[in-house]
Amino acid sequence: MKEGKLVIFSAPSGAGKTTIVKHLLSLDLNFGFSISATTRKPRGAEQDGKDYYFLSPEDFRSRIDHDEFLEWEEVYPGCLYGTLKSEVDRICKNGQNILFDVDVVGGSNIKKYYREKALAVFIQPPSIQELENRLIARSTDHIEVIKSRIAKAEHELSYANLFDIIIINDRLDDAFREAEDKVRQFLEKSPDWKNCN
Repeated sequence: MKEGKLVIFSAPSGAGKTTIVKHLLSLDLNFGFSISATTRKPRGAEQDGKDYYFLSPEDFRSRIDHDEFLEWEEVYPGCLYGTLKSEVDRICKNGQNILFDVDVVGGSNIKKYYREKALAVFIQPPSIQELENRLIARSTDHIEVIKSRIAKAEHELSYANLFDIIIINDRLDDAFREAEDKVRQFLEKSPDWKNCN
């Protein structure tokens, strides 16, 4: 049986990576989605075990202590995100390709761990102003949170050169096409790897 391949999508908050990831999951690319763990509360209709694993801060830190994370980060004070090793094992055992939707630090850390076995894609907004407009239009956060996300995004853009590919998400249809083309090329050409580690 062929072993899965790893594709990482990262971006500053509001750049559109989750929308692009959902598009890729709708295609016939044999992807399993790596569900991230977080200590933040669910937004809107988000479901535990489908969108995220919503953990208490105590549970999250206990899992850190037991080396259960491939990568983790305190994204904002008291707000932790991470990728559980069990997620990679779960998808790998299903014989699927693994699709990660993670922040830029997490994405660069997963890429560093898997190197040429993984394709790392950075989704970049056309500008910081456009990013702010999108976050405001999303209406999921207070203005103080948006300001904090914008400040963080300006720093996160400096990580772009650690990724294999940068896609500027100016027009969503174009970003969909470019992401699909690059991912298909990687899945067709990259060598299979022999185990989940």
